[in-house]
Amino acid sequence: MRYLIVFLASFLAVALVTPQVRALSFRLGMVARPGGRRQHQGEIPKLGGLALLVGLMVGTALVYLLFPLAQDGQLLWGIVLGTAVIALGGLLDDWFDLPPWSQFIIHALAAVIAVYFEVFIERFTSPFSGQVVSFRELFAVPWAEMVIFLLTFFWIVGMINTINFLDGLDGLASGVVAITAVLIAWHSYNLGQYTVAAFPLVLSGVLMGFLLFNFAPARIFLGSAGAYVLGYQIATLAIISPAKIATALLVLAVPILDVAWQIVDRLRRGQSPFRGDRGHLHFRLSDRGLPTRWIVLGYYAVALAFGLVAIFASGLIKVVILAVLATAVFTLLFWLNRPPSNSGHS
Repeated sequence: MRYLIVFLASFLAVALVTPQVRALSFRLGMVARPGGRRQHQGEIPKLGGLALLVGLMVGTALVYLLFPLAQDGQLLWGIVLGTAVIALGGLLDDWFDLPPWSQFIIHALAAVIAVYFEVFIERFTSPFSGQVVSFRELFAVPWAEMVIFLLTFFWIVGMINTINFLDGLDGLASGVVAITAVLIAWHSYNLGQYTVAAFPLVLSGVLMGFLLFNFAPARIFLGSAGAYVLGYQIATLAIISPAKIATALLVLAVPILDVAWQIVDRLRRGQSPFRGDRGHLHFRLSDRGLPTRWIVLGYYAVALAFGLVAIFASGLIKVVILAVLATAVFTLLFWLNRPPSNSGHS
């Protein structure tokens, strides 16, 4: 019953506040206009991150009221504080359109906050033996501490940017992260982390309420604040248990692989890897004429399918499936990257 309460409260909070946030966004002139990588019609409010933040505040407050926090309190406080910081930074970017280096500082600060509150990757589940392996056992101090910090830092910053780049089509990032959050909540509950499970459940409720307005055709966008918050939430919630890193990797495998491809491709062409363009897989599929809803629902289906694999399959099978998926995604991107054929034209 407690889980249903926090889910419904989060859902309703966002569903009720989003129309007000849309109106505020129009009044402040904080709207996304067509151009560049965006090819939507008309002006669309981009303060969706503010609506998400309200829903997260309501849901989080209920979790603190209804669930015991003795064991995980410090970790969860770190996630809450980091979320507030990353949301504020995203709102600044939505308002002032900050340069890439400023955005990176915001991401880095949020990652450091997580590490300060001991939300870090200190162990992982071996895909070969199924045993939990500690970095402190693999490396001598201080090397272990450095490895732990760097892995955590790049995981959090990388996930923030992955979700930010994924936010290119109506409802795409919101829906994929909602699916990821549900699967992480399910996995946490199965592992006996009953309080931890409530936090991704809050996130899923918030996003499902937001999708009422964000699914194609969108009436409001996530904006930088929304995308940053989603990336940070998923990155940190996945860290709390080592097994859920693998879950997040498989659920978000397609956008992660897409970002990896774009970084390499942009560097190859002498461009900044942080410069947005229409090279991402979802944009390429859209430019080939596929309807937005088909692309988005296809991403949902892949995320759900591979999330179930992450939960039910053995570790080695996960590695094999991830390798097969990586090959398929890179092959598709290579094919889509080809210049259009001029055959048949005089």
